[in-house]
Order: sequence, then C-alpha cells, then structure tokens
Amino acid sequence: MFAEVTQRIIRKVSVEAFAHLHRMDLAFHLARRTGSISKSLDRGTRGISFVLGAMVFNVVPTAFEVSLVSGILAYKCGPAFAALTGATIATYTWFTFSLTKWRMKIRRDMNRYDNESTARVVDSLINYETVKYFASESHELQRYDETLAGYERAAVKTQHSLAVLNFGQQAIFTAAVTAAMVGVTGGIEAGGLTVGDLVMVNTMLLQLAAPLHFLGTVYRETKQSLTDMGSLFGLMRTHSRVQDREGARDLALAADGQVSLTLEGVRFGYDTGSGDGRTILDGVDLHVPAGTSCALVGTSGSGKSTVLRLLFRFFDPSEGRVLVNGEDVRDLKMASFREHVAVVPQDTLLFNDTVLYNIQYGRLGASEEEVHQAARLAHIHDQVVGMAAGYDTVVGERGLKLSGGEKQRVALARAFLKKPAVLLCDEATSSLDTRTEQGILEGLDELAAGRTSVFIAHRLSTAARCDQIVVLEAGKVVESGGHAELLARGGRYAELWAKQGGGNEWGEEPAGGASEGGETRG
Repeated sequence: MFAEVTQRIIRKVSVEAFAHLHRMDLAFHLARRTGSISKSLDRGTRGISFVLGAMVFNVVPTAFEVSLVSGILAYKCGPAFAALTGATIATYTWFTFSLTKWRMKIRRDMNRYDNESTARVVDSLINYETVKYFASESHELQRYDETLAGYERAAVKTQHSLAVLNFGQQAIFTAAVTAAMVGVTGGIEAGGLTVGDLVMVNTMLLQLAAPLHFLGTVYRETKQSLTDMGSLFGLMRTHSRVQDREGARDLALAADGQVSLTLEGVRFGYDTGSGDGRTILDGVDLHVPAGTSCALVGTSGSGKSTVLRLLFRFFDPSEGRVLVNGEDVRDLKMASFREHVAVVPQDTLLFNDTVLYNIQYGRLGASEEEVHQAARLAHIHDQVVGMAAGYDTVVGERGLKLSGGEKQRVALARAFLKKPAVLLCDEATSSLDTRTEQGILEGLDELAAGRTSVFIAHRLSTAARCDQIVVLEAGKVVESGGHAELLARGGRYAELWAKQGGGNEWGEEPAGGASEGGETRG
C-alpha cells in the first residue's frame, strides 16, 4: 500500500515539475543549464521517496519504541533509569543533529560539483561537433576533471565527517550503557535489584542502540533529501514572467479565419538581470492586415527576430502593445493564440525520433498521407523516401543526422501540416541552395496565400514577394511600403537591394522577374 502511494506522489510531482518547466518563459530557458536541472529533478523525486519512507518506517516506530523502553525502565527500576535513558537520547539527538548540520554544508558542495559535472558533460556532448572543430577534447576533459576533483574533495570530507559522527554516537551510547550497568550493580549490592534486572536493562538499552543509530542515518539522509527537494521546489517556485492574465479569453477568429497583427509603440530590451539590458526595439509601429504578407529586413541586430518573438508572445514588451485582431495579446490565452500560429525558425531543432514523428509534430494525430503531402509541399518527400528506413528514419539528437537544408524543410513541412492562420518565418530558406529555395518559395507562396504571414528575409528576393516590406535599423522602423515603392524612394531598402545584386545573395534575378524598379510579385 505504501509503495503505491509513494510512487503515485513521485509521479505527480515529476509531471507537475515537467509541466512547470514548459510553462516557464523563453528567458528562463535561454539561461538554464539542462544537465543541472535534470539532476535536480532526479534527486528531488528520490528525496521525496526517502522522506516518506523514513517517516513511516523509522521515525514513528523508533519514537514508539523509546517511549516503551523508558516506561518499562521507570516502572521496573525506578525513575533514575528512565531519566538516564531520556538524557542519553537527548544527548545523542543533539550531537547527531549538530554534526549533521555541519555535514550538510559539505553535502551541498558535493551536490554543486555533481550538478556542475553533469551540466558540463551534457553541454560538451551537445556541442560535440564544435569540440571536434577546434580539437578541444583535452580542454573539455580538463574542465570535467576539475569538477570531479571538487566532488572528490567534498566526498572525502563527507566520509571523514561521517566517521566522526559515528564515533561520537557510539561514545555517547557506550557511556550511557556503562552508567546504567554501574547503577544496576549498585542496586544489586543493595538488594533492591536482581541479576535479572541487570540483564533486562542491558538488553533494553542495547535494543535501543540499533534504531537510534539508524535514526541518525535517517536524519542525515532526510536532511539531504530535504535539501534536494528544496532545489526542486525552488525551481517550482520560479515563476514565468509571461503568463495568462486572470480572465484571459480565447482568440476569436473572424468569419474567414484570418488574423491581423499590430505593434503599437513597442519598446523592448532583453533583461540581463543587472539592469543594463540594451534596448532592442525602440518605439516600433507595425500593422499586418489579415491575409497579407510582411517582410522584415535590415542588418543583423536591428530587432527582426525580436519582433517575431513578441508576436508569438515569448516575451512581453516593456512599453506599447502587441495586438491580434485588435485585442492585446496579453488579454488572450497563449495556448488559444499559439494553436493558430506556425513558426519556421532559422535554426531548427528536431526530436531524436523518426522523420514521420518530427513532421507529424506540426499537427499531432495527422494521418501518414497528410504527413507525406506536407513533405511534398516542403520538397523533402523524395529525400525521405530515398533513405533506407524512409519516414521511419531516426534523425538523431537535435536532428544532427540530417543536413541543415533537410532540417529546415522538416520545419516547413510542419508548418504546411499545421495549416495555421498566422505564419512566422525567420529566414526560412537560409540553409537552402538557390534551386531548392525557388521551389520552397513557391510552396511558401501557396502556404501564405490567404494567411497573415511575417517573414524575416536576408535575401531580398524573398522580401520582394511580400505585400509589405518593413526596414528596421537600430530597433526603429526606417521605411515601409511595397517593393516598387521602396525602390522608387531610393532609401535604405534600395541600398540593400543594390548591394545584393538585385535582391539575391548570389547575384541572380529574383523569382518572378522582380528587378529594380519592376513589379513586386511574380
């Protein structure tokens, strides 16, 4: 019965902790150490199991046994022996608690080094290719060995302190038994006690030795478990800065299922925790009418990706508002809004599972035929079919078994499968060759048709296909309008267009025949 209850509690806490991590905002996950968090979760749940078992099977039975022994000794041999038993237990407990409190500092150091070593292993293995690129295996081994050396020192100190604790406990109990034997011997000489009483007192005191010694171990491990649980519950007490407001509503789509997006006077800067965060967006105004496409262009660091993160509500603006169909996105339930949005990131990370599962993640429950159709639209179906295991091919951790272009096309296939009302693309063709890019852009045109779409485009041939182009510089909108209109102005966009040889990084004519001063869409 107890095992079932314990495992159910551990399961509930583990699920809640996992859910809590997914509720945390992007800022938390950008700063996390995956290995350290994994270790905290593991030790915290094991700590729960130990504390529950110790309370039920050790603490309560030992307290009951101590009270029985003290009562019997007081009744048979007089209150002096009961007082001796009580004093022994009190001294034993005080010594154990005091020394254990000191030892906990060493155990915390052990935990810290343990977390750090796990974090370094995970971080190094995740960046395996980077380590190889720079031939830094010896450096990684040295960093790992440094943490293990710290753990070794703390572990040795722990064993030394444990020896001191055990010696002190044994000394206290031996002194108590010796005093009791002297007292009983005096009682026998006086004629008030018998040899049988001496055997009884000795047996009962020795009987207390085992549970009391174990009680010290239980207390030590319980303190350690509580420390481990404290790390877990401390993690649970960390709150996301991006949450649903009380009374938040579901997103109400228009009759045609379309969505408009607006930024009003948005200011935003990433909080570094020291109050010196740089302003990324400085009073940005942007409106994307329902069913139209918008391209964000500009130099690196101008705030393009930040706009997408605010639109998806990974962050909330410091000032201003982000509106969806005229409603402040903070007044909407995040899950309700996000289920209508598909994002194609520049750096696609995949699950260590099959190609089928990774594409199907765009709409869980979609049929295999729907997955295949989405893959065809993303121009990856033929490559997948050509693999030895086809759609059952496992892509490896973070999708490392696929090329950059293949991973990006998997992300596009997810978007095709989701059929969203809003499409957000962060340089969706950055890892593709020009020929494949042309096919993907045609597919994106099909996907974006009738949908509200926002594209970050470094290749201006992509931007030229959009209804509206917004040029960002230093967190401000410096130009906006259609392709032909911006070229005619001869401003910043025209300058960027000329630098890219007519809008393409490779100096080729953009899709659809768009050229300087020409029409905007093919």
